[in-house]
Amino acid sequence: MSHPAAGPPPAPRDVTVGPLDLTARVDDALAVQALAFGLTDDEIGVRRHIVLRHLATPGARALGATTETGRLVGFVYGLPNHRSYWWSTIVAPYLRAEGYEDWLDDSFVITELHVHPAHQKHGIGRALITMLTDAAVQPRSILSAIDAETPARGLYRDLGYRDLARSVHFPSARSPYVVMGAHLPLRRR
Repeated sequence: MSHPAAGPPPAPRDVTVGPLDLTARVDDALAVQALAFGLTDDEIGVRRHIVLRHLATPGARALGATTETGRLVGFVYGLPNHRSYWWSTIVAPYLRAEGYEDWLDDSFVITELHVHPAHQKHGIGRALITMLTDAAVQPRSILSAIDAETPARGLYRDLGYRDLARSVHFPSARSPYVVMGAHLPLRRR
């Protein structure tokens, strides 16, 4: 069952948010992620395989933000969570310690959300994540973000996500992460 809502906020006039064939545009998406997240070429290569594997998961969905010329300037993708997924096995002990392990069940995971730095702070990230979660059949959403006071973290809080576990350490990650969760539909302004 999808969640009725007031609809996503409008994206800027020159950017359209809608369905994205992320498999076909994975390199464009990773170029956006590299700029937004500061990835090296080696990290991009590793993530390419991860993204393509995720997209083969039943229920995986992606949306993109494109300019009038078709340039991809933002994307989001996610999938229904399952405890056997790598991400879940890493975050489970942290969630268990905080009493939130049940959030791993019946949740839609926001796997990646990135907007090109030149297009940030215009509502594109908000439109992407709300449109994606509005179509989720799960009653809640979870995600992980760098455990720092970043604009992304502020956006997630504004949408209704709250901290479930902090100082989460992923193998090879430079910084600790936070796991956040929100009941769906996401909060509107």
